Parts: sequence; structure tokens; C-alpha cells
Amino acid sequence: MNDKSPRKTGSEPPDFASRVDSKARRRLKAQRKPEQTIWFGLGMIGLVGWSVAIPTLLGAALGVWLDRNYPGSHSWTLMFLAIGLAIGCMNAWHWVDREEKDIHKEEDSHE
Repeated sequence: MNDKSPRKTGSEPPDFASRVDSKARRRLKAQRKPEQTIWFGLGMIGLVGWSVAIPTLLGAALGVWLDRNYPGSHSWTLMFLAIGLAIGCMNAWHWVDREEKDIHKEEDSHE
């Protein structure tokens, strides 16, 4: 007799029952945390937006001031606008990455 039933190894994806269990635990955990509502999520999205907008606007303001006081052949406004945008994007990426790691850390600790 040739038994071709798959054997479980550590590298295989979790089966259906464990996936359902994981989702149910996440749902129950979300219900226990009333502070994380839809408004909380929208506020976090706004926070990410402001973390990009503020450095961009500050860079543009610095560039305008430099263009008025120290005119030259290149535009300080465009240069500092781009620098502020890059800093804001890196800031937002760092914040989102940290939040994602915290979420996965909490999920792993509950399993």
C-alpha cells in the first residue's frame, strides 16, 4: 500500500482551522479594544499625511525665505521642497513600518 498523505512540516502554511482560529482571535482582540474604532484608524491615516505635509511645507517656506534673501541661479524653494518631501516620506515610512512590526509582534505573542 502506498500512502500519499501529506506530512506536516514547519515550513508548510497553516491549515484552514488554524487560519480561522487566528482570525477569530484577532476579531475578539479588536472587540476588547474599544479605543481602536474606525475614527482611530482615520486619525492614524491623517497622522501619516501630516507627517509628510509638515516637513514639505517647512522646506518650501525655508526655500522661499532663502530665495528672497539670497537669490541665485538655482531655486532654493524647489530644492528644499524636494528635501522636505523626502524627509516626510521617510518619516511616514518609518512610522508605518514600526506600527506594522508592533501588530505582528502582538499577533505572534498571542498564538
